[in-house]
Amino acid sequence: MPREFSRNQRLGNQVLRTLNELLRFETKDPRLENVSLTAVDLSKDLSIARVHFSMLDPDADPVPVQEGLDRASGFLRSRLGSEIKIRHVPELRFKHDNS
Repeated sequence: MPREFSRNQRLGNQVLRTLNELLRFETKDPRLENVSLTAVDLSKDLSIARVHFSMLDPDADPVPVQEGLDRASGFLRSRLGSEIKIRHVPELRFKHDNS
């Protein structure tokens, strides 16, 4: 019986949920207050996660938020590794979602 979702999609959804919780409850950077993560695209070998983010204010400048996420990526990756039990935690790359 074939699986409904691939491992890539299941892990991507789990990474998305965990990162949203970490951003909401554990980051203290004021640039990341009104940020929502919308999607995670994992590479085929699960080594890179492209995380798409949007802001509650669509007219705001995404550059400071991008810098805040890039700065917090090490912290988020280490916390992600402790929350999700996988052998290799993917590298986080953030991209603004214009939609």
